[in-house]
Amino acid sequence: MNDMTQNETRDIILDVTEKLIYRHGIAATGMEFLVKTAGVSRKSIYRYFANKDELVIAALQRRDERWLHWLRAEVERREGSGERLLALFSALKTWFASADFRGCAFINTSGETGDAQDPVRLLAKAHKQKLFEYALELCEAHGTPDPRQQAAQLLILIDGAITVALVMGDSTAADNAQCMARTLLGLENA
Repeated sequence: MNDMTQNETRDIILDVTEKLIYRHGIAATGMEFLVKTAGVSRKSIYRYFANKDELVIAALQRRDERWLHWLRAEVERREGSGERLLALFSALKTWFASADFRGCAFINTSGETGDAQDPVRLLAKAHKQKLFEYALELCEAHGTPDPRQQAAQLLILIDGAITVALVMGDSTAADNAQCMARTLLGLENA
């Protein structure tokens, strides 16, 4: 670790924390497990983060940014506005097929807290708000009759597909949600 820069050490800590939380949950990811898996000292972790809660929030913030960037990149490769709306679900299908798919990190972690004001829950809410705003942007670009309502409905389809894919092991969840989105948005011929 001596040859690493401080930013590299911090990035390793955040990467390992995110992976462990996504795979095992917050409660099951103890500091000793983090230290051992990251190959850093406890002192190194506390040099960058005051406590586990701060570390968890930082790791989830990175996931939020990276995941939304990935989704936008997948969707924006499509030509027309209708195709971009449907690409939300094509992107999910790709994600569901990945070896490390464990559902939505934000739904999973917010389920570990009963407090609506817990920072983890607030971060999950902010993530879903950003996802809603992106769906709204796509609906507005397409000229849907009621963009706000349809974006809210798309968010439910997205989160429903994620949950069904994880809990039921249903590899067709994204296809089914996309079919429902076609009907909802009047894109049966798209």
